[in-house]
Amino acid sequence: MTPIAVTLLTGFLGAGKTTLLRHILNEQHGFKIAVIENEFGEVSVDDQLIGDRATQIKTLTNGCICCTRSNELEDALLDLLDSRDRGDIAFDRLVIECTGMADPGPIIQTFFSHNVLCERYLLDGVIALVDAVHANEQMNQFTIAQSQIGYADRILLTKTDVAGDSEKLRERLARINARAPVYTVVHGDIDLSQLFNTSGFMLEENVLASQPRFHFIADKQNDVSSIVVELDYPVDISEVSRVMENLLLESADKLLRYKGMLWIDGEPNRLLFQGVQRLYSADWDRPWGDETPHSTLVFIGIQLPEDEIRTAFAGLRK
Repeated sequence: MTPIAVTLLTGFLGAGKTTLLRHILNEQHGFKIAVIENEFGEVSVDDQLIGDRATQIKTLTNGCICCTRSNELEDALLDLLDSRDRGDIAFDRLVIECTGMADPGPIIQTFFSHNVLCERYLLDGVIALVDAVHANEQMNQFTIAQSQIGYADRILLTKTDVAGDSEKLRERLARINARAPVYTVVHGDIDLSQLFNTSGFMLEENVLASQPRFHFIADKQNDVSSIVVELDYPVDISEVSRVMENLLLESADKLLRYKGMLWIDGEPNRLLFQGVQRLYSADWDRPWGDETPHSTLVFIGIQLPEDEIRTAFAGLRK
């Protein structure tokens, strides 16, 4: 059975999540999408179902499924599966809206800690909406606004039509999250394919969208930042494991996302890994072939000990 792809929508208060959801729930886009949102907006309703766990599920005129929960997320996810398995509703994608002040971390971990959810759903990616008008002020005042960006696989920059030049903001976003590309969206109107198939939680070789280049001096140090480690020499797999275990032991609560591609000594294939806080996975990928072997690692977190991390990986050189 093919797992249902899940997209997590995050962003600080006023970033435009509701506008984007209204676009998803009302446009004739051809996708079969279920949406778990905080509360129903003004949408046309064809049908209404009450799940066993008091999860309210509505089928909309464009074929989308709208779900609000007055209980735990796990229950809402299971209710959707029950309704789908009974044939009451049909969907092949799920979009979950986080509240404006929510930490996406616990929601992400839900899909890795529950056996049924892990089997039936596949977390595709985290999309962060950023208000170009108020983002700097919000990030200065609230670390959670930075954390939401740190978790993201893609960033949608909203209100650029009224914010003016946003180049400094784009650089700040890149300092926080070096691996997430930034797209502009106006009034929630976006090609929905940009929300999907990010492979954010899959093991893949594209660790960085591109190497960020900065032209401005940061006005304020971010609590959340990216650390990109590049190694041009092979590393011993047991030594890498030791470094990662020490990092998780000391800084797991500070780590948001991390991803990497490693050149392992004596191995013809690249090793890929990715993780969220304490949860991570690794597996062998294709051979290096004609490509020059190298390692690229990206760590995104809150006040990470950058010097210690770089020193630890530099110590892997033989």
